[in-house]
Amino acid sequence: MAHEPLEAAPEPRAGSVQRTSAVQWAAEPERGSALLLTLMVFVALRLGRPLARLLLRGIAAYFFVFAPRARRHARAYLQRVLRREPTARDRYRQVFTFAATILDRLYLTRGRYELFEISIEGEELMRAALERGKGAFLLGAHLGSFELMSAVGRRQPGLHVALAMYTQYASRVGALLGNGPPASAPEIIPLGQLESMLRIRDCLDEGKFVGMLADRTFDDAPAERIAFLGQPALFPSGPMRVAAALRRPVIFMAGLYRGGNRYHVVFRPLADFSQLGAGSREAAVRAAIERYVALLEEGCRGNPYNWFNFYDFWQTPTQGADA
Repeated sequence: MAHEPLEAAPEPRAGSVQRTSAVQWAAEPERGSALLLTLMVFVALRLGRPLARLLLRGIAAYFFVFAPRARRHARAYLQRVLRREPTARDRYRQVFTFAATILDRLYLTRGRYELFEISIEGEELMRAALERGKGAFLLGAHLGSFELMSAVGRRQPGLHVALAMYTQYASRVGALLGNGPPASAPEIIPLGQLESMLRIRDCLDEGKFVGMLADRTFDDAPAERIAFLGQPALFPSGPMRVAAALRRPVIFMAGLYRGGNRYHVVFRPLADFSQLGAGSREAAVRAAIERYVALLEEGCRGNPYNWFNFYDFWQTPTQGADA
């Protein structure tokens, strides 16, 4: 969490505190038991989504009450995005939205699309990239549900997505929920390994899409400080640098939860590095990250309860437990 610098201490390297916060959030022990999660999976798959959602309200209320640190940081985010003091109802709604998307992952990864009303905006971008056959990057965020990509793949024959991610930070909840039948599970490319870049390149050459989440920084990964919801925050530059090095287009993607069984998938053009000049890479990468952050802010403003980063994203000075 945030640290108060000592008077005589040297100034920390730009971004080091923010990265530590993201790592601590990802690595923090998850609340709840494996037995409870297993029971929830049984109820959801055997007894149906309505009953599972009823139980989910109680579970969300438990975490809302007994996770004060995450609740405090979520409140700070809601103050920024709503431009007012959030009510208890606002804060609980964000927690329940998070829980609802986790529950719905069970159904989406198992092809139960009939349970949902899914609208898609910008689908022609995916179709055009698919027809070119050279692959593209899909950049998402911890905003809504990335699992909605499977619904787009169902509508577009031949569309395949490989997910590039830091598997060491994968959640225990996600592991228990699983990815559905192996035949339909997405390929996972573990980041931080020597062969990661080669596998990403191979997937693109095969005409696949490579999906990445680009709103959290980890360890010593390079990052850019960009204004987001009124104050600068660190965003990783690695995904854009990879896209620039491989000269591929980048598409912004978000699967936004709209309540009940409704989701809205958004695709927006983000950058096209295929015609990148030799001396313009750094400027192009910076411009692409700025556009990514602008699209992310637009998504947050329009869907404020879909933001699922429950740590101090802006690293504001704090006292007490966090200090």
